[in-house]
Amino acid sequence: MRVRTGLASAAALALLLTGCGLKSGSPLVDEVEPGSVGKGQPLKGASLTVTSKNFSENIILGHVMGLVFKAAGAEVLDRTNLPGSISAREAVAQGEADALYDYTGTAWITYLGHAEPIVDPQEQWKAVRDEDLGHGVTWLPPATLDNTYALAISKKNNARYKLKTLSDVAELAKKDPKAVTVCVENEFASRDDGLPGMQKKYGMKLPASNIQKMDAGIIYTQVSESDSCLLGEVYTTDGRIKAMNLDVLEDDKQFFPNYNAAPALHTKTLEEYPEIAELLAPVTKKLTTQLAQELNSKVDVDGQDPHEVAKDWLVEEGFIREG
Repeated sequence: MRVRTGLASAAALALLLTGCGLKSGSPLVDEVEPGSVGKGQPLKGASLTVTSKNFSENIILGHVMGLVFKAAGAEVLDRTNLPGSISAREAVAQGEADALYDYTGTAWITYLGHAEPIVDPQEQWKAVRDEDLGHGVTWLPPATLDNTYALAISKKNNARYKLKTLSDVAELAKKDPKAVTVCVENEFASRDDGLPGMQKKYGMKLPASNIQKMDAGIIYTQVSESDSCLLGEVYTTDGRIKAMNLDVLEDDKQFFPNYNAAPALHTKTLEEYPEIAELLAPVTKKLTTQLAQELNSKVDVDGQDPHEVAKDWLVEEGFIREG
């Protein structure tokens, strides 16, 4: 669902995007008006295309952005739900789309090709911002929303083990090696920024028999409802964490990269409409990891439409009003 490694060359994807007519999206037809943002409709006369990757959280964020632009007076084309990170990224870089909410860790590792993440989230964002200017992409300040990897345990099992951090897991693995069983995706089981690197960082060595590989969706169920694995790989903003009564363990040695959400814009678009930065700043500031869990749960657990979830939240916060 969330591409963490490079999958294709930018040149090939640029050709693909040019050939597929990315501009043929669906116009946003919502009758929305400015609330606390967009007063005076500073984007009146603008025609903007928003995009996103193809998982619930990013689709929601794409609609958040599009509705803010719409309330500020722009005509907005919806090209959310593109397959994978690279296609959405290249759409913005090539000017086939104007903006998306992207993730700092994805940019640093996947798009820009760095092997080592930067521990401080603000410094990570600054490094991405500075380097990506050369690719025609401008990053606005990030949210605290951090969609990164984590290990989780059911509250039921944690009543026994009382684990709070990954260092606690390492201690348990030394004292009772059979107890620490883990369910992970195939890719996470073999990547340096996944389970092997995490074990090395925390000084633990789990036997292969303690590691089960499976699809991401099944992991949550296995951790919550069965005893086949004590711990499971999760994403920190996933709505199923709360719905399935899981405790997320703190990465106390800060091994996993930061994946903070931030608006990424085609630089020429921002130069033409600098008001966008002021429009998005208060919205981005409200985006937290906990909020993302709640919004994602409305889609992934309750079955609501991402567009309506985005609109309801913006209206509830007073950012926009329904016309």
